[in-house]
Formats: sequence, C-alpha cells, structure tokens
Amino acid sequence: MLKRIWTVAPVAILALMVAAPALAQEHGGEGLAVRGLLAFSAGFAIAIAAAFGALGQSKGLAAALEGIARNPAASGKLVTPMIIGLAMIESLVIYALVIALMIVLKL
Repeated sequence: MLKRIWTVAPVAILALMVAAPALAQEHGGEGLAVRGLLAFSAGFAIAIAAAFGALGQSKGLAAALEGIARNPAASGKLVTPMIIGLAMIESLVIYALVIALMIVLKL
C-alpha cells in the first residue's frame, strides 16, 4: 500500500504544479491553454478523490465485516461506526466534486 502511495504522490504533485497557471491572468491566446488546464485539473482532482475514497471505503467495510465475522455478537456495535465512517469518507469525495465543479464553472 505504501508503495502505491509513493507512486501516485509525484503524479498528484505534478497535477498541482500544472494547475498553478490557472490563477494567472489571461493574455492573448493563453486563455485556451488555461481553460484546458483548468478542465484537466478538475477532472484529475475528482478522479483521485473517487479512487482513494473508494479505496478507503473498501478497507473500512472489509475491516468491519471481518470483525463481525469473528464476533457476530459485536455486529450491533460495529455497524453504526462503520456507517458513520463511510459517510465521512463519502463527504470528502463530495467535497472534491464541489471544488471540481467550482473550477469548471470558472471556465
């Protein structure tokens, strides 16, 4: 898992560096390039958020189900925190979607 993060981290940093010109003022023909970078950064942001959100949800759900499988009597104590955790992870993905929509609507 740690290897996967170290391979994705440089790509994420590169995407942030590419998105930096989005805040620059438009001059002449550069507007089209900036709009393309804005669209790319919005799509990349939501893709990363969705991928890692799904990864986090699957790990959390797998851990909860493994706990229930080991001790079925504890299912009542595990279901509520699991659902709250899944909702928190999903809210972060929705937050990334809102930011991506804000970037796209800036076009």
